[in-house]
Amino acid sequence: MILASGGAGQVFQPTTNALICTGDGIAQAYRLGAPLMDMEMIQYHPTTLAENGFLITEGARGEGAHLYNALGERFMEKYAPNRLELASRDVVSRAEQTEINEGRGFPDGTIALDITRVPRKRVLEALREIVNIGRDFAGVDITREPIHIRPGMHYIMGGVRTNSHGETPISGLYAAGEVACVSVHGGNRLGANSLLDTLIFGRRSGEHAAHRARAVPPRKTPASRVRDVEAELAAIVARPDTGGRRISQIKAELGQTMNRHVAVYRDAEGLATALEIVRRLKEEAPTAAIDDKGTVFNQDVLAAIELGYMLDVAEAIVVGARERTESRGAQFRTDFPERNDAQWLHHITISRNGDGIPHTGIAPVTFTQWEPQERTY
Repeated sequence: MILASGGAGQVFQPTTNALICTGDGIAQAYRLGAPLMDMEMIQYHPTTLAENGFLITEGARGEGAHLYNALGERFMEKYAPNRLELASRDVVSRAEQTEINEGRGFPDGTIALDITRVPRKRVLEALREIVNIGRDFAGVDITREPIHIRPGMHYIMGGVRTNSHGETPISGLYAAGEVACVSVHGGNRLGANSLLDTLIFGRRSGEHAAHRARAVPPRKTPASRVRDVEAELAAIVARPDTGGRRISQIKAELGQTMNRHVAVYRDAEGLATALEIVRRLKEEAPTAAIDDKGTVFNQDVLAAIELGYMLDVAEAIVVGARERTESRGAQFRTDFPERNDAQWLHHITISRNGDGIPHTGIAPVTFTQWEPQERTY
């Protein structure tokens, strides 16, 4: 079996990810006993619409767009004078968040992306998609005025730990794509490198799994397992409405908590708060009532199942972020702002070990041609 269910963006709100990116495969493998890895490495994209997290492609900055704060300052000159808006995503996201936190953002908690510097003809040729997004969802003609943006959750570098063939430690279980962590991205994926996950390791996983399948006799699902799943679904449908919180309310609090405490900047106090909230939500989720009692394409049941997955993933993310007391890649701890290779030049793994509690471990980093060096701009 190959897990290819994508990332876990819906754990955060807002996110650029689709509604179906609820960490299903990550949580399923985790519950089976497969270790997760690099879960603390969450990439925030610098340019997303404030209202809904829609992605404004960095192709806009590649074409020459500038970033400005509410004072009209091109602030990237302070943070990455050699690369400006073309610095890596984590650097630009932190620069934007610093401007917002220090009161130089706009009243709606954003900064401005000015694409008017790019010739209109070129914008219409190369950036047609965001022309439409700006018009339809922000009421802005990006060829004539700046659009307001802010950092938003975009990608998870972590996932189910696999080898280069997509194999997990669970016999017969593979993972490929954003659900997996081969760790070709380290702690900070570069733009377009997710194609490695999908095209390269998707193919490697498929070929290896197919070769294995030829030597393994077909298996049948025991009738008892089918009955167990049916009973689990029936129990969700039968939940009594006690007037408690709805699934949507729990999901909203989860997303807001993660975006507030486990985002561009993190610290021990915020992470402790996040973990406390996530664990409280995990206690509330199993009794959250659903409205749809039907047995055909019941979206309420699906939402209840996905909520459990998201909470498992959220807990693993926070535990990993607390464990790593340094700043590296997409993780920036304001209480530990420096990278510490002597102590932290390794991966953090997280496993449940059969007791439902996340346990951290370490895995070595493989070096080939290049040793790690300080990143400067």
